[in-house]
Amino acid sequence: MTSPIAGGVDCDLHPAVPHLTTLLPYMNDYWRDQVTTRGMTDLVSQSYPVNSPISARPDWRPAQGKPGSSLADMQKQALDPFQTAFGICNPLYGVQMVFSEDMQDAFCRALNDWLVKEWLDKDSRLRGSIVIPTQSVEKSVAEIERCAKDKRFVQVLMLVMGDVPLGKRALWPIYATAERLGLAIGIHAGSAYHNPPSSVGWGSYHIEDYVAQAQAFQTQLTSLIVEGVFARHPNLKMVMLESGFTWLPAFLWRLHKFWRGVRMETPWVDRAPAEIVRGNIRFSLQPVDAPPDPATLNRLFDHMQSDELLLFSTDYPHWQFDGDSVLPDGISPDLVRKIMIDNPLATYGRLKQPARAGT
Repeated sequence: MTSPIAGGVDCDLHPAVPHLTTLLPYMNDYWRDQVTTRGMTDLVSQSYPVNSPISARPDWRPAQGKPGSSLADMQKQALDPFQTAFGICNPLYGVQMVFSEDMQDAFCRALNDWLVKEWLDKDSRLRGSIVIPTQSVEKSVAEIERCAKDKRFVQVLMLVMGDVPLGKRALWPIYATAERLGLAIGIHAGSAYHNPPSSVGWGSYHIEDYVAQAQAFQTQLTSLIVEGVFARHPNLKMVMLESGFTWLPAFLWRLHKFWRGVRMETPWVDRAPAEIVRGNIRFSLQPVDAPPDPATLNRLFDHMQSDELLLFSTDYPHWQFDGDSVLPDGISPDLVRKIMIDNPLATYGRLKQPARAGT
């Protein structure tokens, strides 16, 4: 077993909203009345069914309530055992599934305020991701600017399966705002379920959705590169969260091959795709989708051609590893330090800044 080192940055923690009514104190009178009158109690995404084995490790599943809904449990099960210096909270809640722009905006705002009061204010190690109402680019920009005043927010959180390819230029004001304010863009596995999870329609079983997530990340990465996001925003970092990473070398080989053949239609892509990925894209460690053989894993690292791409994560409370085996076997001490400390600090510039709320 490869042992983690103290002082790492956990880039993917999932505090869970117990139920929609938990957010009522963070809504204005109008939206509190709307939620109550409509009888709304929860927003549940099928990306992580609550009782599915992958939604929580057995030893991390509470006797009552949703996995990840207790700060004390997160401290005891993830932050303290791995001696984490910083933990980045990525709340996955179904606010992006709402079709109404106004309701989505109100729910995202309440979720972000809940994260501050119930999590960031109660543990100085925690940092946050800004959940945005992507139905409206204008409202998304406004929410980023509002939350970014709190330096404890280090990232903007989006889903890999939304309404459109993420490279589309209508979304660029979101990226411009994040780059200007020193925020990374986190793209997390999951779907708004406004479109089928697969490119050929709706499947019948959860495993089809789960496997299709990696394909969605490949599609979005192609969109981001080909549309020219990083030509316009060269300092922007994007983090693929729960994307896996073993598919990356073969994907980049294929993308590079076709870029060389048809690049005349996209002259703004003036660097090889692999170079863009090495400069602007990062990947969370968990879930590790590599074979358990250390030799195979290290050969994969060689094919990735960079030791700066991976970021440490536990994916708490989801089930991706057992016990303390958060790092796969065969990783060198130097690479462990890069994954756990150096790479996250280089990716999230705000981690190096004083974290005073509202400053």
